[in-house]
Amino acid sequence: MNTSITNGNVPGRSLLLAHEPRMCEKLGPALGARGFDVRIAHTAAHALALAAQHAPRYAVVALKLPDQSGLRLIAGLHGVDPTTRIVVVTAYPSIETAVEAIKLGAVHYLATPVSADRLILAMLQDAGNADIALRDRPMSVHRITWEYIHHVLHENRGNISATARALSIDRRTLQRKLRKRPVAE
Repeated sequence: MNTSITNGNVPGRSLLLAHEPRMCEKLGPALGARGFDVRIAHTAAHALALAAQHAPRYAVVALKLPDQSGLRLIAGLHGVDPTTRIVVVTAYPSIETAVEAIKLGAVHYLATPVSADRLILAMLQDAGNADIALRDRPMSVHRITWEYIHHVLHENRGNISATARALSIDRRTLQRKLRKRPVAE
C-alpha cells in the first residue's frame, strides 16, 4: 500500500507506544522515514511523561502494556491534548476492546501485525468506511469462545483467579488458553 505521505508533510508529532520492543524497532524508523517525529515508550507511565513534555499529535497505543491497559492511557493522552489522534494496536483483538477503544476516543483499532502505511492511513482517516467488506459467514465457535474469555477477564480487571472462578474452569487451563494467539475468524 503506497501513501502520499513523504518526509516533512505530516504536521505534529507521533508517539509510538508498544509493549514489544520489536514493534518499536520495526515501526519507529518506518514512521520516521515518512516524516513523523517518533517518540518511543514501553509503559503507560513513560508515555504520559513524554506526552507532558511534548504533546503528540498522533499516538499509537498498544492494548496490553506492562503497567496498565492501553485503554486507560487513551484518557491520559486526551487529558494532555484532547486533539491527539490515537490508534490502538493489539495482537489480542476483540470486539469488546475495539468498541471500548473507540468510545474512549481512539480514532482507530488495528490488529497486529500492522504496516506503517496502514497505521498512517488509520491515523489520518477522518470518517468511517461504509464500503468495508462484510463477512460471508459468522464467527467460529472457537473465536466466540476466545472473545468471551477475554470479556470475562476484562470484567475481572485481568485477575486470572477471579476469571477462572467466573468461567468455572481450572486456573491453569485458563492460563493455557490465554497464552494462545486469538483464533482466526
